[in-house]
Amino acid sequence: MSDIVLSLLVLGALAMLGGGWIAWKKGDRKRAVLMVIAAAVMALNVAIWTIPTPEDTSLTEAAREAD
Repeated sequence: MSDIVLSLLVLGALAMLGGGWIAWKKGDRKRAVLMVIAAAVMALNVAIWTIPTPEDTSLTEAAREAD
């Protein structure tokens, strides 16, 4: 289940970056910056959940073991 959520977060971040690019080109600078910030937050969340800890496990693996 968490793999699906992380995949959707990555796709959402890419979509937000694309939307930010389009908004920037149309002149809506404020919305473009907010979309890029939202994409960065989404990407950082994925990184936090997937980067290994010093014990060579990730938070995703730890969550699977807890179930």
